[in-house]
Amino acid sequence: MTETTTPSTATPSDIKTSDELPDVLARICARTRLEVEHRSTLVSLKEITARAQDVKEAPRGFCRALKEKSADRSVGLIAELKKASPSAGILQENYNPAAIAQAYEQAGAACLSVLTESSCFHGSNEDLQAARAATSLPVLRKDFIIDPWQVYESRTIGADCILLIVGILSDEELQELVDHAKGLEMDVLLEVHDEEELNRALAIDAFLIGINNRNLRTLITDIETTVVLTPLVPPDRIIVSESGIKTHAEVTRLTDIGVTGFLVGESLLRQPDPGQAARVLLGRA
Repeated sequence: MTETTTPSTATPSDIKTSDELPDVLARICARTRLEVEHRSTLVSLKEITARAQDVKEAPRGFCRALKEKSADRSVGLIAELKKASPSAGILQENYNPAAIAQAYEQAGAACLSVLTESSCFHGSNEDLQAARAATSLPVLRKDFIIDPWQVYESRTIGADCILLIVGILSDEELQELVDHAKGLEMDVLLEVHDEEELNRALAIDAFLIGINNRNLRTLITDIETTVVLTPLVPPDRIIVSESGIKTHAEVTRLTDIGVTGFLVGESLLRQPDPGQAARVLLGRA
């Protein structure tokens, strides 16, 4: 009989109270936990761990790709793929992850980010696999990762890096998930929005700090968030600005204050040609 291991039994309210999380985020976290609990009865933690450890291809080096862009004084664009978002709705009716990924690579992106969350972003694990197979770029799995089972699953589907949202995880959960990822040689992008979350992230041994310009509680986006928090990040960390970046001028402004990476999706995917939009953002067109 296959051994089953049920992930953490913490409820979404153990992560944040309902007053602290907007309904959409609370629903995603709750749904994600239920999905993980169900899927772990089909493939146990022990089994998914073994599968992850058996993956033969080494991670492509997400952090390394951004460091190389920084060394070349180039923009480290993490070009995102997603069919939809809760705030914007459907972004690409004829969503083709492989084709979009190839266009991003040709435009000069350093890395890819792929949404795999299904309920609000219409994503899937297959989207990540298709994008990664179509390019040589390292890939971030962008999802609501709250359990070790998901970390090991991320490796089995080819993720080179995972996103951890500091605001929905306790310090203990963050450290545990980072440790599991490191054991698989995957990079970790710790996402923060304010100084308190940043201080928590800096206490973790992870090099990538993502500053989300979107407040997940109000859904208001303001790139001044990156401007305010960047000086508080030690120089040995790599800063990634996320959300709300639309122009090359904004990229230049944030690069000048020490930002290395830019995670951009919506402004690119709203265009008929996301690859050309990426070129414009990078100042190549």
